[in-house]
Amino acid sequence: MKLQRKNRVRALAVGALAVSGALALTACGSDNTSGGSGGSGSSAKAANIKCEGKGKLLASGSSAQKNAMDVWVQNYSGACQGTEINYQPTGSGAGVTTFLQGQTAFAGSDSALKPEEITKSKALCKGGQAIDLPMVGGPIAVGYNVPGVDNLVLDAPTLAKIFDSQITNWNDAAIKKLNPGAKLPDLKIQAFHRSDDSGTTDNFTKYLKAASGGAWKHEPGKKWEGTGGQAASGSAGVSSQVKQTSGAISYFELSYATSGKIPTVKINTGAKAPVEATVGNASKAISEAQPAGQGANDLALKLNYATKAEGAYPITLVTYEIACDKGNKAETLPATKSFLTYVSSKDGQDALAALGYAPLPTEIADKVRKTVATLS
Repeated sequence: MKLQRKNRVRALAVGALAVSGALALTACGSDNTSGGSGGSGSSAKAANIKCEGKGKLLASGSSAQKNAMDVWVQNYSGACQGTEINYQPTGSGAGVTTFLQGQTAFAGSDSALKPEEITKSKALCKGGQAIDLPMVGGPIAVGYNVPGVDNLVLDAPTLAKIFDSQITNWNDAAIKKLNPGAKLPDLKIQAFHRSDDSGTTDNFTKYLKAASGGAWKHEPGKKWEGTGGQAASGSAGVSSQVKQTSGAISYFELSYATSGKIPTVKINTGAKAPVEATVGNASKAISEAQPAGQGANDLALKLNYATKAEGAYPITLVTYEIACDKGNKAETLPATKSFLTYVSSKDGQDALAALGYAPLPTEIADKVRKTVATLS
């Protein structure tokens, strides 16, 4: 089969992931919004878990996975009582750093590994490298608090200028042009960004860079590089600031907007109608993702942040588990393979349904499980 056809097949599989169910995520580097560690998904079947290894398994990183991890760990620990799994939602940046330092068995990240991180991982992964294993995806909402405005449309150039302190008032001419029927107040814009290294920030700034036509002058990354604005820790922090601050705007996973009853921006992408931050609309954008792995076993994806497809919400993320393909520590390898096999199994994915995550489609789940089975 030709490479082009392979890429098309893999891209279609990603599309299946995107449309297979709800995608609402909690925030990278933020608190759990589910109200409990087990959640209603904890009743999912775990009878088919094959327990391997004993002792403690440490992991950390993205808490876009936190609610899922709580359920997975609860189910797995119930079946495999000889293994203790401790996943800390420290944020994508901290999780990757800790993993590359050899302190954890695997990491969670809302961004695929960078080339320099792959290179660095080769010192840890003897004879191999770190790889990205996609699990779930979802929309990043842009929430706002503007009195009297419950329907707001913005585009990438305007968002870039807002978050770079070039547009500083809500009745600015650029915002008025996009919202001719809105009663925009003479109110200072309070733009909040993440203070911690964040995969959500990475994906949001990748969108600004790709879609703003040069209005965003900074390089995307987990660390915020914009000018001005105010910082808060985690999506819980920035969403809380939006909730309580008149004139505020920030970016965070859709579940935070939903749970906090925070209105979200509709994005003018150049399509016929502005696009709302919903599960289904994010699915349409994620369906355009292309394979971008660095190495035969790396399953990283490249998202199309500049999509103009009708109904496609462009500000999205895919979250990964990160592990060595070769050179994993002998004392944690059996449990790592066992746990990640369960995570990507039908039972593991079915446990996500009640939490609003998207179970992996068969094509992707099979690929992940086959890759996990080769970890050494």
